Amino acid sequence: MPQTFDCPKCGAPVSSSDLSTTKSTVRCDYCHSQLIAPNELAGQPARVVRIQLSSGGKFPRWIWLLLAIPLFVLIVIGLAGVGILAPLFYSVSRPAREVTNPARANPPAKEKTNSFATVLLDFGKEGIGPGMFNDARSIAIDGAGRIYVGEYNGGRIQVFDADGKFVNQWSVGDRKTILRGLAADRKGMVYVVHGGGIERYRGETGEKLGQLNYERSGFDDVTTAADGGLVTAWQSNRDDIIAFDANGKVVRTIPAAISSASGDSELSMRVAVDGSGNIYALGTFNNAVFKFGRDGKFINRFGGAGDQPGQLRAPYSIAVDGHGRIYVGDMKGIQVFDADGRYLTVVNLKGIAFGMVFNDNNELFVIARDHVVKYAVQRQ
Repeated sequence: MPQTFDCPKCGAPVSSSDLSTTKSTVRCDYCHSQLIAPNELAGQPARVVRIQLSSGGKFPRWIWLLLAIPLFVLIVIGLAGVGILAPLFYSVSRPAREVTNPARANPPAKEKTNSFATVLLDFGKEGIGPGMFNDARSIAIDGAGRIYVGEYNGGRIQVFDADGKFVNQWSVGDRKTILRGLAADRKGMVYVVHGGGIERYRGETGEKLGQLNYERSGFDDVTTAADGGLVTAWQSNRDDIIAFDANGKVVRTIPAAISSASGDSELSMRVAVDGSGNIYALGTFNNAVFKFGRDGKFINRFGGAGDQPGQLRAPYSIAVDGHGRIYVGDMKGIQVFDADGRYLTVVNLKGIAFGMVFNDNNELFVIARDHVVKYAVQRQ
């Protein structure tokens, strides 16, 4: 008579109905062990003979686990070999960065340039210490070659010598101050745009000397002219350009400078001026540059929104060199145009050119949030 007994391997019920004279063993349907049924007369319990690994049955779960472990190891090695896991391994194993002088005579490996511009100096790193920047977007150069860098938030202005060595720092406003513009004249006076006004400071020490007088607040940017005057961007329901002489007297106003020329409103304007007194207004909402003569008359516009060479995408800064070429910082780098607005080339850099200025040697200084780059540009 068939009997049912428990598998000594896994405890599952097993029937001995399959036993015959030609087959003295029976297989457990759960763990696939080959068993000898118990012999109650002889007092022998059921015994495991061997584990059956037939092609038609399923492997025991513990065998699948043993096979999965080396398979997983092989997959990990394969992924590491093709570089998928390399960034993870690198981030875990790389040593702490060496602390060095923030001024670097040579450009970093990631700094890309072209034959038009050569990196002469690169200094600064992310941080809040002396010579370090958190979110710097304004830069100015005075007649002695001192470099002034302003943080966008908090009003901190750092002073460096011509070689990028930290000299001093001072602050305007309070920790909530938003610094919109920065300029310096040849006498070492620094003009700071914040809170809708323009304040004047002695650049080397940070001593406040007064404020630019105007009937209403609303200034958004400032730049110095070759004659010692100032050209400013003013915004209050319209985009005006206001020029002052060296004594702070208004000498020219271009009302609705960009919006009247383009037909579209402009809410954020950057300004630059060349040695002949021509004024360039960068409309960051219009994605274009607008050129005005020294008499304030509109001359032409160039740029336009797009990703092709000469078109602009999220422009933020503008400067003019000693040859009348116009430099515009946007998402693609620093695009260069001739005096008539024809596209010439692009200078690549690490980060975005939030602020640009030229010194008396026609060398370009760029602030890219956490570092300053100095370029020698190609002559005509």
